[in-house]
Amino acid sequence: MPRYRLDRISEEIRKEVSSIIRNNVKDPRISDMATIVKVVTSSDLSTAKLYVSVLGSDEERESSMLGLKKAAGYIRKELGKRLDIRHIPDLVFILDKSIDYSIEIAKKLEEISKAGEGKNDY
Repeated sequence: MPRYRLDRISEEIRKEVSSIIRNNVKDPRISDMATIVKVVTSSDLSTAKLYVSVLGSDEERESSMLGLKKAAGYIRKELGKRLDIRHIPDLVFILDKSIDYSIEIAKKLEEISKAGEGKNDY
C-alpha cells in the first residue's frame, strides 16, 4: 500500500479516535488531558499504534492508559462506524513521553543559560 495512503488513514484514525475519547468514552480513569499525538498504521492495516500523551502525574498516566486499553474494543467499534475502510485495525495504545522529555530538556537549557549569564568570558 502506498505510504501516502497509510499516512492519510493514520491521520484520519487519530482525528476520529480523539473525538471518540473526548465525546463518547465515559471512563473516569481517562484524563481530560489525554491526547493522541501520533498514529502509526501497519502496511496491511492489521494494527494501529496510537501514541498517547497524558499531562499530569504518573498515577494519572497509568490510570488513563489502563482506561484506554479497557475501552479499545468500544473505540474500535465506533471507529468502524465512522471510517469507510474495509478492515478496522486493532488499536494498541502506547504512552508517549516525548512532551515530558522536551520540557525536561528546556528546563536544563534554561539552567545552563542562567549559569552562563553570571560568567563573562570576554
